Amino acid sequence: MTGYDLVLRSRRVVLPDGERPAAVCVRDGRIAAVADYHAVAGRDLGELVLLPGLVDTHVHVNEPGRTAWEGFASATRAALAGGVTTIVDMPLNSLPPTVTVDALRVKQRAARGQCHVDVGFWGGAVPGHLADLPALHAAGVLGFKAFLIDSGVPEFPPLDPGGLRRALGAVDALFVIHAEDPAEVGTPPASDRYADFLGSRPPVAELRAVRAVLDAARRTGARAHILHLSAAEALAPIAAARRDGVRVTVETCPHYLVLDAAAVPDGATEYKCCPPIRDADNRDALWAGLAAGVLDCVVSDHSPCLPALKRPDSGDFAAAWGGIASLQLGLPVVWTEARRRGHSLVDLVRWMAQRPAEIAGLPGKGRIEVGADADLVAVDPDAAFTVDPGLLLHRHPVTPYAGRRLTGRVRATWLRGVPVTPDGPPRGRFLLAGAETG
Repeated sequence: MTGYDLVLRSRRVVLPDGERPAAVCVRDGRIAAVADYHAVAGRDLGELVLLPGLVDTHVHVNEPGRTAWEGFASATRAALAGGVTTIVDMPLNSLPPTVTVDALRVKQRAARGQCHVDVGFWGGAVPGHLADLPALHAAGVLGFKAFLIDSGVPEFPPLDPGGLRRALGAVDALFVIHAEDPAEVGTPPASDRYADFLGSRPPVAELRAVRAVLDAARRTGARAHILHLSAAEALAPIAAARRDGVRVTVETCPHYLVLDAAAVPDGATEYKCCPPIRDADNRDALWAGLAAGVLDCVVSDHSPCLPALKRPDSGDFAAAWGGIASLQLGLPVVWTEARRRGHSLVDLVRWMAQRPAEIAGLPGKGRIEVGADADLVAVDPDAAFTVDPGLLLHRHPVTPYAGRRLTGRVRATWLRGVPVTPDGPPRGRFLLAGAETG
């Protein structure tokens, strides 16, 4: 290990060009060399696979203001337990929302000293604050979140199509967009039947909104990213727009790739999210979109709340908060289904580490290569376990995955070359556009 602070050796290292035996050599928090497995002495990981730390660019931390729902300490501990070494925090549901520079500073003060993984921030694009976008971007947000439909909280209103075009033209930044058309979304009846809620948010609501985003991106030349795509019908127009040169990327989430609307029990409001979980045929089409590269990445949309809001006594899907908390479980949830469908850990890393980092503009993250941050995760890809909500570390362990049998366990994690655990001291840093600060 002469000249290096750390050397990790594995016969299965997932690199940008594939999986192979290698020795990953770390100096001053970064990867200094990727050597032949036999060339350098160091810690041998045995049968464990070495992955880059995962990058989750869609996390609602909610602190400050709704810290009772989730906070930086609990969210980042859960991330670390799940092999996620970088998150990007959404500008809502915190109070104040991150729509001004002052609000960003409030959030950073709340987060400082609590983060167990590295944290970036999205700003918000809302009516009345479009003039704040350039200054907020200069202050370090990685891009801007916008809704085309009611966000669920009054302090973060949606943009109409004209407002979206004005926002995209206001600053050269990535815009990440919740794409559902309010004209196509109905009011669900009070009901404990998931089908009644699902019927209120049909695929056409996503399809029409995605087309509006594509049109705005085409007209402005801006970069647009479609958040949490659920409706597979939108894949074809996205692929066509890319062929025409529109700068658009798109994500989906573990719950859309694994869960099935037909299997949601009555009253099981832990399955509610917006856009909704759809049927098995739709799920299969999303997997095909991932395999074809139309879907770029898989991120959690981790959105917890108070248990009473998520699980009203009535079991009413209309009354329940829409959000699924899966930050700690994303890796095994996706891996269990991915390998059943013939995908590899190379695919998993591309979807859950490399592409999210690239889209968010974090070149030092999401890959094992010289010059990247030494954020590394040792995983046993064959270890099976049953999800026990009592072992989840986000603030309120409500999950649709309770009791589910999954495969793939994180065994060790390093953040910039330092071994880290959820019960250890927080070592995360803030990741700002164009800079990094502790």
